Amino acid sequence: MRGYIVKRSVTSLVFTGLLALGAVSTAHAELKIGVVDTQRLMNDAPQAKSAIDMIRNEFAPRERELQTLGASLKAREDKLAKDQATMTEAQRTAAEKELRDGYRDAQKLQAEIQDDLNARRNEELSKLNRVLIEEVNSFAKAQGFDLILTDGVIYRTNALDVTGAILTAMQARRPAAAAPAAAPKPAAPATKP
Repeated sequence: MRGYIVKRSVTSLVFTGLLALGAVSTAHAELKIGVVDTQRLMNDAPQAKSAIDMIRNEFAPRERELQTLGASLKAREDKLAKDQATMTEAQRTAAEKELRDGYRDAQKLQAEIQDDLNARRNEELSKLNRVLIEEVNSFAKAQGFDLILTDGVIYRTNALDVTGAILTAMQARRPAAAAPAAAPKPAAPATKP
């Protein structure tokens, strides 16, 4: 009798397990899954391009200051090379020291600008990341997705990639007033002294 109860319990468990697998399989077939390429979103989102333009415009005056300083130092270096034959030892030593100090100040200024630029870039990337998450969530809810995957997906078909659709939605929602005005072209990056 005991063997019959155990056998019936095992059969019941197996049957229940098969029913559960069938339910999971049916539920799985109804899931709507999408994949987002976050790097592409970060590169192509209109908000990303606006942030890059804003940072360039913000740092353009400092970059021009650094370029002006570099050009001034180069001119002083050329003048020293040209005039050193007619200079006294003391004049040449003073001019060389002034030039070294100028290059040191330029390097310090360049490092400060780079640190500030990195801090601003990280700040804007953090804001952009929050916007992108909100956009993906909004898109997923509006389109009835059950799951959106990103980074770490080893294989996917293009049919699952919703990145383009999200970018289109972001561009459509972007008000025309938020489009950056034609800003002056930033100066070329400073050369290291």
